[in-house]
Amino acid sequence: MKTIILHSQDLTIAQLVSQQVGADIQKKRTHFRFTTDKIIDLNALRERFKLDFNIVPESFSASQIGLLVSDMDSTLINIECIDEIADFANLKPQVAGITERAMQGELDFDSSLVERVALLKGLDVSVLEQVYTQRLQINPGGKALINFLHERNIKSAVVSGGFTYFTDRLAQDIGLDYSRANVLAVDNARLAGVTQGAIINAQAKADFINELCQKHALDVSQVIAVGDGANDLAMMKVAGLSVAYHAKPIVAEQADIAINVGGLDKIMDLFDE
Repeated sequence: MKTIILHSQDLTIAQLVSQQVGADIQKKRTHFRFTTDKIIDLNALRERFKLDFNIVPESFSASQIGLLVSDMDSTLINIECIDEIADFANLKPQVAGITERAMQGELDFDSSLVERVALLKGLDVSVLEQVYTQRLQINPGGKALINFLHERNIKSAVVSGGFTYFTDRLAQDIGLDYSRANVLAVDNARLAGVTQGAIINAQAKADFINELCQKHALDVSQVIAVGDGANDLAMMKVAGLSVAYHAKPIVAEQADIAINVGGLDKIMDLFDE
């Protein structure tokens, strides 16, 4: 039997879904569920109702989850930080184009990061503060999700191919337990156009999950990984449950769960069994 989640509280739509899938409505606190042994076309449901639908993987056990690890740019937050930094050098279109191709999986992440960071050379470090305070926002439902994890004693982390200036500050501001990202080199209060240390790429993100699991005596099956771009796929494959959040097609089609309409709080629906 399959359990289908309708990530909505609209009873009228739930009734229509019930008719379409031939299953009774199960009312939950924030959503509806349906249990059926029929073959379900999720994409057809998503297209018809313009809402999020997912099938809960049989292996998923909400009570066993001990860690959620999220990407930062365009996942936990609304922007790609490197693109916004580049805007201060009047290079946003050029850098954003490279970022988009990297996230679609069309470019090697490491070389694309080196290329983009080099274009930032000479910018005053004060632009980082401006990006954080003036342009960066938590995506809808993000704070509610983190608070929910705290209530359940589930550890939380952000890992990014972006920069520690943003991940560390974000972790402090919204209460994440861990953060990891690339370190921007600075020379005389200006960006040096390079990063320091190993690049946090797709494999490094996956390694971060394994590291945190070892630290907290967790199995990877107890981890939820959330991402949107091609460089999130490795960590999403490692984790017990992968969530694609407003993701690139290459990511959405490979994830266990896809949130394309609602906010990050829709992840909480998985726990309301």
